[in-house]
Amino acid sequence: MVSVPSPRKRPSVVDEVVLGVDTHRDVHVAAVLSTLGAVMDTAPFPATTGGYCELWEWASRLGTVRRAGVEGSGSYGAALSRYLLAHRVEVFEVNRADRSVRRRRGKSDPVDAQEAARAVLSGRARSQAKAGDGPVQCARLFKLAKDSAVKARTQAINQLKAIMVTADPDLREQLAGLKNPALVRTCAQFDDRDDDDGEKDAVGQATRIALCLLAQRIDQLTGQIRDLERRLTGLVERHFPQLLVPVGIGPDSAATLLITMGDNPERLCSEASFAALCGVSPVEHSSGRQRRHRLNRGGDRQANAALYRIVQSRLRFDARTRNYYERRIVEGKTRREIIRCLKRYAAREVFNLVRSGIGPREVA
Repeated sequence: MVSVPSPRKRPSVVDEVVLGVDTHRDVHVAAVLSTLGAVMDTAPFPATTGGYCELWEWASRLGTVRRAGVEGSGSYGAALSRYLLAHRVEVFEVNRADRSVRRRRGKSDPVDAQEAARAVLSGRARSQAKAGDGPVQCARLFKLAKDSAVKARTQAINQLKAIMVTADPDLREQLAGLKNPALVRTCAQFDDRDDDDGEKDAVGQATRIALCLLAQRIDQLTGQIRDLERRLTGLVERHFPQLLVPVGIGPDSAATLLITMGDNPERLCSEASFAALCGVSPVEHSSGRQRRHRLNRGGDRQANAALYRIVQSRLRFDARTRNYYERRIVEGKTRREIIRCLKRYAAREVFNLVRSGIGPREVA
């Protein structure tokens, strides 16, 4: 007697499913997979509040969603990631599929969404998305505006000095020898209105107008930078005062490292993972009888630069760091190797200071 296979049973609502989302500016494409990897459904949703609600209701009808893989969780998928985290879903950041998978499966939004879910199922996607709903997100926005203002101010100062190179000799002699603050104040006092006899010295008048406008722009940007620095300092002092206690860690460096860590630092399982995220984890570079470690060029370079500034400050003002440096010099280490070790120690210290106040959400 030949047995007839029973028809495939549709999963019930209590069955766990995995959500994968390929995010774009206007439309997100979502795919729901069973825990065995079978594609249950795929659908597009608008990248709006209503679209997020529709996506969640649609996925919940297919099963219980506890894990989700989101492409671009820090850009187009940031709002969706926050929405899913609010519904107690563990959200993972998914990188773009490699070329071999794209050649084998093709390239389309539904395929990318399915690959995002498969990355979570297989364990390839292990990096949890940042929450982006607390003081660290505020610090990121303030830091973004500040860095942009600093860059624009530097550009304006360079343009102002470039104009002085080709200016009239009398004007150059008037401004010669002035430091940047005095130079900006002097140029800001130039009259930016056209004279009646502007045809007589049109170039000289245009030079003064350009210098005046650039100086006023520099003053405005300086005011914005100071205001943003004050906001950043107040935010760090209010939420993470323990970071400002060690030598060499200022508000700017603390904010940079907090941005790298995110509002949910419990996603980092160990201080070694934070060191790797900052690009200060040692990379072995041994050959033959020689055993050594080389520079790590990965990780967040802004966090790496913040750790470098901390180490440089400690080498100047911290006796314990100077003693360590002199001892390692005697052992035959180079200055670069010692700085790499010190950056690794600084990353460990920052991680332990922040993780100590996480509370009940901390993972084992």
